[in-house]
Amino acid sequence: MLIFLQPRIVLLSVPKTGTTALEQALAPRAEIVFRTRPEIKHLNLRQYRSRIRPLLEPLGEPAFETVAVIREPLDWLRSWYRFRARDELIGHPNSTAHVSFERFADDYLRPGDRPAHARLGRQSDFLVDNDGRIAVDHLFRYEAMPALTQFLAQRLGKPVALRRSNVSPPAVTDLAPEAEARLRTALAADHAIWQDARQAP
Repeated sequence: MLIFLQPRIVLLSVPKTGTTALEQALAPRAEIVFRTRPEIKHLNLRQYRSRIRPLLEPLGEPAFETVAVIREPLDWLRSWYRFRARDELIGHPNSTAHVSFERFADDYLRPGDRPAHARLGRQSDFLVDNDGRIAVDHLFRYEAMPALTQFLAQRLGKPVALRRSNVSPPAVTDLAPEAEARLRTALAADHAIWQDARQAP
């Protein structure tokens, strides 16, 4: 999470949506930076509102606006799968190195206690308020990163240039049509949010 005091912007770090590249490009300009440990870097909207926003209230108006990125849900899952397949995780319970993507997807959809490698939430959970409503002020598609960087450049008054970072290794992520259909049905709500997210500045 990056907080910029003058333009009154809070950039939330939804996992696997280019947050490392954004952090590397923008952290030097932010007055407050939450990074390194996932439970600190990836505070969700509800955590921001309950824990961090009260600390900013003494700064007065205008109110801080939240900004976040959402990725096409199947692409998001594929990115997680590839990320957990990297060599340094082999032997760890989270590793997907010896698990097919179809098995990973089935495990992700399993009700109840899932294997460690498939314990992931939903992007939508990261973006909702206490009433379950999407409440981020500016939500951009991951696939429209130039629109986000243009928006941030306008608000920060300086160009924003991103470099690729934290890129997951390649892996086979094909799905049988039936398996893909199950996954799309399960992630329909996230897909609708992604479709409504901004593609232009």
